[in-house]
Amino acid sequence: MPDLADLYPGFASHTAATEAGRIFARVGGSGPPLVLQHGFPETGAMWHRLAPDLARRFTLVIPDLRGYGWSSAPASRDGAGYTKRVMGADIVALMADLGHARFRFAGHDRGARVGYRLALDQPGRIERLALIDVVPTVAVWKAREADPETSPHWPWLARPEPEPERAIAADPDGYFQGLMAKWAGDGDLAAFAPEALAHYRAAWGDPSRIHAMCEDYRAGATLDVEADRADAAAGRTIGCPMLMLASRSYLVKPGGPTPAEQWNALAPGAEVVELAGGHFLAEEKPAETLAALLAFL
Repeated sequence: MPDLADLYPGFASHTAATEAGRIFARVGGSGPPLVLQHGFPETGAMWHRLAPDLARRFTLVIPDLRGYGWSSAPASRDGAGYTKRVMGADIVALMADLGHARFRFAGHDRGARVGYRLALDQPGRIERLALIDVVPTVAVWKAREADPETSPHWPWLARPEPEPERAIAADPDGYFQGLMAKWAGDGDLAAFAPEALAHYRAAWGDPSRIHAMCEDYRAGATLDVEADRADAAAGRTIGCPMLMLASRSYLVKPGGPTPAEQWNALAPGAEVVELAGGHFLAEEKPAETLAALLAFL
């Protein structure tokens, strides 16, 4: 990694050894433990605007998912090494290394999928679960059946290796920044701090991490959706209190099922709050996102 701005001054760097390699995290603050988990195609740097205020109330643990940022990118084929189940196990190992058996969890995008999978797989680990701008994986594929234009990056990133890896590697900044601008409420990158963008570029320029992100989506097309279906068939639901923050410019689709309806099978009774803005609420609308998280957590 090149020299990058420290977006978490005063926070410690912590690395936990797992069966897949190292999981890197920033740790700081005081109070009950709270995991802040980033999404695609970012790193733990995405929480930098919320962390100072959250750290006054919580001990923050801000990991990079396996395959992202400064964490290890283990070898994998067909998504097996990047299911949300194994990513959730990474977080359990990291938190155990820090002395925490139970914790609060807030996740965005892929990180939110890790959080809800962990809440289903290991009930009791997560005390309160906040998800930012996702619906269940099974709901994404159902929406695609109704409208193939929904989330076109999902099937493309999940195509067999090495097709998407080679295409992205030809211009990773162009590909990932294009997605981020498309998903942001204003249609550009103005909401993102240049220092945070530098962290993202440094990570996604690495071929091993491009492969890891594709494996993440290959898991989402197969093993992750199968896990959702198995839970629904067995009647398993998320037992802890859950908040879902939905962006009006990205997730909420006029005329389509509401986020609450899409979550009903796995998280009946979940609280859903809609916020103005695009997909990257923690960076686009930090004050509103912070207020909603503090009120819930």
